[in-house]
Amino acid sequence: MKKAECKISDAEWIVMKVLWEEAPLTSAMIVEAVSSNKNWSPKTIHSLISRLVKKGALGVNKEKPLYEYYPLVDKRDCMLDETRSFIQKVYDGSIHLMLANFIKEEKISEKEIEELERLLNKKNNK
Repeated sequence: MKKAECKISDAEWIVMKVLWEEAPLTSAMIVEAVSSNKNWSPKTIHSLISRLVKKGALGVNKEKPLYEYYPLVDKRDCMLDETRSFIQKVYDGSIHLMLANFIKEEKISEKEIEELERLLNKKNNK
């Protein structure tokens, strides 16, 4: 998969999650998977698929009677892009402010704290 910027909407994320889980899929299979969680019309889901193809996030195999769609962008890359965008938009790019806000305001389990400590220690030792 190519490394690309993932400028996709919240609705498009739902379609991408289906295809990151299993691909390739026909549009009918995507509609069925998305419809199990969302009350969207097939036309809406087809529009989302088309937009994702135009954006270069999805590829299409037109060699079979029913077109098959597959991701062209990596889920992890998209998650990182979304995270960076969120931190920039909400916290002016400050990871410190974001983490401090979550640590102060959210309930964090002992296990989660240990995992955060492990990640910070690993990052610090590089």
